[in-house]
Amino acid sequence: MRFGFQVGERLVENERDNSSEAREHLPVLVREAVECLSPRAGATMLDGTVGFAGHASVLLESLGSNGLLIGLDRDAEALDRARGRLDVVGHPFFLFRGLFTQVSEAIVAAGKSPDGGLDGVLLDLGVSSYQLDTASRGFSFSRNGPLDMRMGVGEGVSAAEWVATASVGELERVFREYGEEPAARRVARAIDGARAKGPIDSTARLAEIVESVVPRGKRKIHPATRVFQAIRIQVNGELELLDSFLRQVDRYLAFGGRLVVLSYHSLEDRIVKNWMRSRVREGIFRMQKPELIRPSEEEIRTNPRARSARLRWAIRGG
Repeated sequence: MRFGFQVGERLVENERDNSSEAREHLPVLVREAVECLSPRAGATMLDGTVGFAGHASVLLESLGSNGLLIGLDRDAEALDRARGRLDVVGHPFFLFRGLFTQVSEAIVAAGKSPDGGLDGVLLDLGVSSYQLDTASRGFSFSRNGPLDMRMGVGEGVSAAEWVATASVGELERVFREYGEEPAARRVARAIDGARAKGPIDSTARLAEIVESVVPRGKRKIHPATRVFQAIRIQVNGELELLDSFLRQVDRYLAFGGRLVVLSYHSLEDRIVKNWMRSRVREGIFRMQKPELIRPSEEEIRTNPRARSARLRWAIRGG
């Protein structure tokens, strides 16, 4: 098995490059996720959102020279950094650039059968600290940059393009449904008025518009937090991708295979919770205890961005 990753039809060989190892992002609930997945030597596991390989590198340690770690990510830069980090471990891995719904393609590209070939699957739905803190990616109102928010650079419609073209009704619907923003209508109308005067093409400009109609007051979070979340979910099709992934994951897991999903807001968590409970009732999965795992106070002190994380897990087979 060659180490490498596939981008389209091209396999890129690994090069040892410790400088590419990501130090900017602290993975969440690593110990808990690995314990739930229970990796063993010789197993085949998949990280559907490998990012900078914070979880994957720990999993790979346990898989040994006869195992295989398959990682997917839509962000080419993340894959490059993950490659450097996993290469240090020295065990077989395969990285595939694509959406986590492209599991079948990734497994086949790695030389495995997609039907029941995985002993474990991890899905971490969070946005990395690197993405949030890199102004040019346009995810955060705390660092002014172009209003982009695309997980995959250059893929699809940017946040600025969506904000410029969505109807007022669509703006309101997305803010209400995906951001659970009580002032969705006021924000939508404010954006409509502002874009008539000029483009809304920076994170600072959008945050300013939101704050003009949703004052900070005694809020613990910035007034634009929910709106930014909603736009990011819309631009990247996050909930649709999660639903599609869950509908097909049964096929890829072996009997006794384990699924772990980390989510960071109530919309994702509700989808995962309802799906898992439904599959348990159907006898396809076995729910495990504790059903829900949250970060410890110690982890939250070390990494405040972990505070909203929720881990749910289940085992394939009734």
